[in-house]
Amino acid sequence: MTDEDVFSLLCSDQGLVVIEAPAGCGKTYQGARYASKVARTLSAGRVLILTHTHAARSVFADRTRSESNRVEIRTIDSFLTEIAAMYHRALDLPADVGSWARERNAYDVVAARCRRLLERALSVSKAAAGQYPIIVCDEHQDASADQHAAVMALHNAGAMIRFFGDPMQIIYGGTGNGTRLALERWRQLTTLGGFGQLTAPHRWKEGSPELGKWILDARDALSNGRAISLAGALPRGLTVLHASNSASNVRKALAMSREDRRPISDLATGSRQLLVLTSGNDRVDHLNAFFYRSMRIWEGHTRDALSVLVGSAERYRGSAADITDAFLNFVGGTCTGFTASTHGQRVRKEVEDKCVRPTRGMPADLQALSRILLERPDHQGISLALSHLKGLIANKTAGFATISIDLKSEFHDAIKIGGFGSAQEGLAEITRRRTFSHPQPPQKCISTVHKSKGLECENVVVLMCDKSSFSNTEYKRRLMYVGLSRAKKSLTLVVCRENPTPLFSF
Repeated sequence: MTDEDVFSLLCSDQGLVVIEAPAGCGKTYQGARYASKVARTLSAGRVLILTHTHAARSVFADRTRSESNRVEIRTIDSFLTEIAAMYHRALDLPADVGSWARERNAYDVVAARCRRLLERALSVSKAAAGQYPIIVCDEHQDASADQHAAVMALHNAGAMIRFFGDPMQIIYGGTGNGTRLALERWRQLTTLGGFGQLTAPHRWKEGSPELGKWILDARDALSNGRAISLAGALPRGLTVLHASNSASNVRKALAMSREDRRPISDLATGSRQLLVLTSGNDRVDHLNAFFYRSMRIWEGHTRDALSVLVGSAERYRGSAADITDAFLNFVGGTCTGFTASTHGQRVRKEVEDKCVRPTRGMPADLQALSRILLERPDHQGISLALSHLKGLIANKTAGFATISIDLKSEFHDAIKIGGFGSAQEGLAEITRRRTFSHPQPPQKCISTVHKSKGLECENVVVLMCDKSSFSNTEYKRRLMYVGLSRAKKSLTLVVCRENPTPLFSF
């Protein structure tokens, strides 16, 4: 189908339409274009766009700005959480469902209970469908069974639904049956209403059309169980580097010879925009050191360490020893160089001894942190201690000059928590602000493939392309494809010499 054929299908009076397309072939463009057009025709209610990532929310917000008063953009988690909060008693959930779900990572529980509510309480689903008569579901292949059923309940209550997705980007189902079940749901969905496909590789039209064609061919190979061929002449925009990983733990860490490192470092320093992708969070931490902390870690929207900190601050309020442990655990998770042996043990010891002994130099600075936590054993004391630590790092104070704040956004959000009456209140407000903001990654950053969903970048590096990171499974094939398809102009694959991924052939 042509792009205009697909748009005509979207604008038809069919109650349910499914559009399938590879990454970079115009799903977001068509979804935003349709939402903007149909919003102008509504006499009541708003168009609701449901995404799975906050990066995607940002893109839709930019592309529907002219109709922002008639288009609402939410992640599906936040949308279902809002419904759950309205009916929390009926769903046996606390009043502050958002905080409860964040602290326990229980969005799946919220989705399951919302599904039952919307399926069984027709008055509730009809009210939601009246408020949102048209719903656009972005990257719906990533919806869980309960999320999908909740949306279908709104469709059955009268809402028109437009689904966009790519079965080759199913990566949130995880390993095992998750990916297979998500794929089955998607295939069944394509039989329920109008169905169209987008095939034009728009993402690469201006920058590197040869690379775009190669990525679509790679998608076809991965989809059909074949290896991606890297034999022969490579398309313009694609570079393959071979390197050895000499780290003791090759599944997580990364260590290279100067010769192997040089072309990667040259790319990092010479690129105006660069996204370095890897398979998991552990490898991200090591890549941060590999690049000498010259590139930010893209944290995405979630703040896992902050949620844990807030839970501890609420639980252990008044206990200086436990509040100190919460502070140290948070600093250890967001910073590098603040170690247990050189810093943490001394802070704990000072708290135990009530900071009674006079000290000088670095011990005095650590004692100052301890004194704050002793005097204010709560979320505000943690905030003050983090702010003081930030100043020591920024001023390169002796003993703190080599400390680096790696997760800057999370660290700074933890400082902001102190400005609220309670830690939970602060987290709720900070999360609300992030929900309605549209953060963009830095020009150069490191991230996981999962957190890159919805992003695109001029230059992308995927490393390491080894067997442990990208094995020959349904899940890892899709993970590889998502990583490849983020690149607009240039793509660099760093392949492990000793243990290369079986997804490539040479």
